[in-house]
Amino acid sequence: MRAPLAVAALAFVAGAALAAEEWHWTIPAWLPPPPVPADNPMTEAKVALGRHLFYDARLSLDGTVTCASCHDQAKAFSDGRETAIGIQGAEGRRNAPGLANVAYLPVLTWGNPLITSLEQHALIPMFGTAPVEMGSAGAETAIFDRLSADPFYADAFPLAFPDRPAPDLFTITRAIAAFERTLISANAPYDKFKREGDPAAISDAAKRGENLFFGERLECYHCHGGFNFTDNIVTSRMKMVERGFHNTGLHDPVLPGGDGIAAFTLRPEDIGRFRTPSLRNVALTAPYMHDGSVATLSDVLDNYANAGRFPDTPHKSSLVMGFTLSGTEKADVIAFLQSLTDEEFLTDPRFADPWPDGHPARVNRTMP
Repeated sequence: MRAPLAVAALAFVAGAALAAEEWHWTIPAWLPPPPVPADNPMTEAKVALGRHLFYDARLSLDGTVTCASCHDQAKAFSDGRETAIGIQGAEGRRNAPGLANVAYLPVLTWGNPLITSLEQHALIPMFGTAPVEMGSAGAETAIFDRLSADPFYADAFPLAFPDRPAPDLFTITRAIAAFERTLISANAPYDKFKREGDPAAISDAAKRGENLFFGERLECYHCHGGFNFTDNIVTSRMKMVERGFHNTGLHDPVLPGGDGIAAFTLRPEDIGRFRTPSLRNVALTAPYMHDGSVATLSDVLDNYANAGRFPDTPHKSSLVMGFTLSGTEKADVIAFLQSLTDEEFLTDPRFADPWPDGHPARVNRTMP
């Protein structure tokens, strides 16, 4: 009897060590770590749990949707659709944004300035009803029971949350948020060129495109600046948070779909103002804009060259003034945007689906 007891004791000690092990960021020296909430410190065990939950279809009502359904690693954690699709084919209102460097974003939806933490945001796809995504509203107890019955979770939740060892909304949302904070993309060719000083990392066309992107003729950098190419940014070293919402002339204000943050602020001047997205891996996150209505990067440039789809839209950003690009110049800007693609991020096994084929966590199974 002593040998099994000894093995069990060793397993307990190993698990306790994993639970207590703090997270160490494996990021370039030039990149500041993202902020982490005091009530959700990063640990190895919590990140591992969050990764499994991110890919677990049992969080949805009918077992057909996971977080990864709208956030596919191969597409830089976007989904390639105009708007997100939930259970039973329910169509969403917004395009699913990529999650690269989401830990550095101080606001987390296109048009709701009140959603400011990943823990808070995790509740929206699970329990939102307008639109329905995972459809789990009212099914919390059944979801907790499904997870509790899984042998992996029977160990993983106590390791990640020793003081709260059972699945519940507190532990589920915090574990998913911890995993999402690890989705850091900082190894694109442009990073090697700009941050690491490798002049051969990007093409001459991309270098010309960089000059155009950061020039006053196009004005792109005013909203898409910094290491994350957005004016929505917060790091662990910043004293001030930057938030950016802009009306880019995409919508006729009298038509539905263009409300922007005005739906929450109730201010007419906020109609059509949406969050500036990061351009990290932008070549892989088409279609573009909050409604997925712009198909290609070429179309995006045409839209801005025209000063917006509706140039005379009230309260349009003064930075969207229109410009002229030659065919060669447009190709150069697109080459620059393509240099923001981090191939390593797209295939990093730390971010991949951990569940084996045939496991109940996988999608398209019959729920009990």
